[in-house]
Amino acid sequence: MSFMQYVADLHTHSTASDGQYAPEEVVRRGKEQGLAVLALTDHDTLAGVETAVRAGETLGLRVLRGIEIGAAEYENLHILGYGVALDSPVLTELCEKFKAGRDERKFRILDYLGANGFELTLKEVEQLAGGSIIGRPHFAQAMVRRGYVKSSREAFDRWLDTEEYHQKVKRFKVPAKNCLEAIKAAGGRTSLAHPYQIGLEDGALEELVAKLKADGLDAIECYYPRHTPEQTAFYLHLAERYALYITGGSDFHGERVKPDIQLAAWELELDWLMDI
Repeated sequence: MSFMQYVADLHTHSTASDGQYAPEEVVRRGKEQGLAVLALTDHDTLAGVETAVRAGETLGLRVLRGIEIGAAEYENLHILGYGVALDSPVLTELCEKFKAGRDERKFRILDYLGANGFELTLKEVEQLAGGSIIGRPHFAQAMVRRGYVKSSREAFDRWLDTEEYHQKVKRFKVPAKNCLEAIKAAGGRTSLAHPYQIGLEDGALEELVAKLKADGLDAIECYYPRHTPEQTAFYLHLAERYALYITGGSDFHGERVKPDIQLAAWELELDWLMDI
């Protein structure tokens, strides 16, 4: 049996969370990239999805209604959701809890950075966020503007993505099983995002994938710009062993946030997603 291949990027972010570009601009850039399918997967929110879908309809690009949810078990354990209903009570309630958690977290990030000698104001960070939910990339951009660091990457590596940061600045999260259930309740399909970022050895990662599969995981993001060829091969092996679909995404945020990451264009078998 042959399956339809689609040129796709299934992991992108907009100003609805911590991306640089508005949802419609992300879609426009995806069209210019030659994509047939793009998923907007902002962190813990569906706020930009409807705008992105409308832009896709205008431009002739299939846009999947997506989301990326951070799970509680590991700092970088993220679940991608595709084809979710925007009016799902379960997912909507969870997103509201995430929003409240992020709104409260901004004060703790400000205090944490202040304790380390960085004199930032909430007003300047809010201006960089442009009315969207404030996230770490906005603090990183403020640090660059102040001349405290040379790049957002440096801000994350030295201050905003360290063990000390994660110990002192926590936010609301739920277990991965609850993330999967919320996406399923909204009629969506699920994929494990950037497996390498979880930081587990191969054996422990396989155990996690097996558990997530039992809890409803549909796919694994095998193709990702920062995966090594060896990592990609291992994730493809896991996909085959646990009967998971294969996804690929750039994790595009815009060059101001992630200068080394551009929209990607992978050929993927996506029949399992095109009916939602």
